[in-house]
Amino acid sequence: MVAFGKKLKERSIQEWQGYYINYKLMKKKVNQYGRQLQGGNLERRQVLKDFSKMLDNQIEKVALFMLEQQGLLASRLQRLRESHDALQEEPEISHIAYLKDGYRAVGHDLLKLLFFVEMNAIGVRKILKKFDKRFGYRFTNYYVKTRANHPYSELQQVYKHVGLGAVVGAVSRNLHELQNNQGSYLSIYDQPVLPLQDPVVDSIRAAVDRLTHSTNFLNFMAQHAFIMQQELPSPQDEEEAVEEDRRYHFMSLLLNLVNTFLYMVNTYIIVPTADDYSMSLGAAATVCGVVIGAMAVAQLFSSIYFSAWSNKSYFKPLIFSSIVLFIGNLLYALAFDFNSIAVLLIGRLFCGLGSARAVNRRYISDCVPLKIRMQASAGFVSASALGMACGPALAGLLQTRFKIYKLTFNQNTLPGWVMAIAWLMYLVWLAISFREPVLEPEESHSTSKDSNNSEAVQDGNLESGIKQPLLITSEEIEEQVEDEDDSEEASEESRAPVNSIGAAYRLLTPSVKVQLLIYFMLKYAMEILLSESSVVTTYYFGWSTSSVAIFLACLGLTVLPVNIVIGSYISNMFEDRQILLVSEIMVCVGILFSFNVLVPYTVPQYVCSGLIMFVSAEVLEGVNLSLLSRVMSSRLSRGTYNGGLLSTEAGTIARVIADVTITVAGYFGRDMLLNVTLLPSLVTCVVSIVATCFTYNSLY
Repeated sequence: MVAFGKKLKERSIQEWQGYYINYKLMKKKVNQYGRQLQGGNLERRQVLKDFSKMLDNQIEKVALFMLEQQGLLASRLQRLRESHDALQEEPEISHIAYLKDGYRAVGHDLLKLLFFVEMNAIGVRKILKKFDKRFGYRFTNYYVKTRANHPYSELQQVYKHVGLGAVVGAVSRNLHELQNNQGSYLSIYDQPVLPLQDPVVDSIRAAVDRLTHSTNFLNFMAQHAFIMQQELPSPQDEEEAVEEDRRYHFMSLLLNLVNTFLYMVNTYIIVPTADDYSMSLGAAATVCGVVIGAMAVAQLFSSIYFSAWSNKSYFKPLIFSSIVLFIGNLLYALAFDFNSIAVLLIGRLFCGLGSARAVNRRYISDCVPLKIRMQASAGFVSASALGMACGPALAGLLQTRFKIYKLTFNQNTLPGWVMAIAWLMYLVWLAISFREPVLEPEESHSTSKDSNNSEAVQDGNLESGIKQPLLITSEEIEEQVEDEDDSEEASEESRAPVNSIGAAYRLLTPSVKVQLLIYFMLKYAMEILLSESSVVTTYYFGWSTSSVAIFLACLGLTVLPVNIVIGSYISNMFEDRQILLVSEIMVCVGILFSFNVLVPYTVPQYVCSGLIMFVSAEVLEGVNLSLLSRVMSSRLSRGTYNGGLLSTEAGTIARVIADVTITVAGYFGRDMLLNVTLLPSLVTCVVSIVATCFTYNSLY
């Protein structure tokens, strides 16, 4: 590494050294913040504010220098353009050679600037990662998200290398025009791949591709998705990219998303008819809470073993899930002819035991290339929302009755029969088309270690004042690496995945516990609204199954539009913590308006209050998971007992308690059901609002 550092120093440009980010200073500042926080001399909010300001200033210095250099290159290109135009009137071979040399000189200087941008982009990425490692939470998510699309952010200059594309295009186009292209009427815009390009153009393209690859995590980091990442994306070499693409299989991803969709349909298709089914088997209508909740009870256990199973395979868990769901739906449908509420509940328990959502999330996190992982995550959310809407809508269409031999097909049993057939067809498709990704833990570990080593060298380069090598590439940097120090390795070991729920719980900070409480609250409120909708609307308004199905389907269809509005507009105008608190208050308002007090209960009151509660809860869920991913320990980003599992378990427990509450409240009579079930929702919501106010300053 010493020889390598000398080599870089010899090729550095002295006059540019003052315009690089001062990585060494920022690293010292991070260590200083750590000591001050441990001593209680500084608040975390103050650390975030000071460090953000320092990093903004460093990036501004880089961005302004980039603009200055781009202006100088543009001026030189303009003068060459004037000479080029004059050449059209009086062509001279010597003049053509002069212009080519001029454009090549600009190209070489452009290469210097591209490498300057790349080194600073790597420096920003690394100091953000070091900050996250040092303090145990994800400041990077906040920093990049708030500056990714802000109109005044200089970060776009560094990570989107704004303006450099025009310079690259001007050099490439003019060198192409000066080549001997007699008889050709095509420009570079007509020929995406040009033969016999000038070597400097090839070098520029390679540098641009490398720079783009080094900074492509910007858009990914700005998304609201709770598919946990092991660590921040880093530049990959060609071999790693090829390996990542080799693991990716589009049909397998599609099957994974179809599994997500079918499971959500399976969850909600019985909601409009669960009360009628219970009554037809001799139970009370409010037993529908237990029928619906049985699936969630089983999911408490299935989430754990599916999460552990996904460490070794994806194909086998999905096969097992499909078989269990097929059996569960078959039992659900046959319970009518057996006249057994026990068979009905066992069928729903089997459906819960087939919940492979942990596998669905894990597959996207581990087996989808980073460049399309954002789209895959959006597909996961969309599939879930579509399934949630299609389930009740499909139940509304199954309003018929007939018998085949001794089997009864009616609005109660048809959801089970339809889903059993759907899972059987899915099972066949899965067996034929799914491709198990290659799991190579040892090689993955080696690759991770090599990546850490590479970053250590880049640390040394930046700290030593190595500012602008002329011809050295990122690949050469990565080939000549050593560990930064033993403490870095110790830090990595201390971030090993946890091996039990208890160990995961001990890693939860107060702010994380509040976020999980909020997640519990919103899932509880949503489950109360959805699961008792059939009983409540039948009692108060005399709604048919079709009317209930339409109402629930309309609620489900609001999910995607609301998330689009929040993600595209609202989140750019307000902080996430502000949206979080307002959403909690709106959920509370929706719950309050849902109570049946004094005046006769009306359809507009129920529909409007339900819509306010559901939409606010959807907004709250997205923002809450976004904040949760930032404050949760990095040790919970991988392994069986990860952050995704914890949030899933919190939500599932909430659903179980809500469904049990509906059944217990049935003993007070249907006239009291609404108010009795809403009261715990209101109390939980108020508690979560108070807890949020106490931890408001720790959220960012």
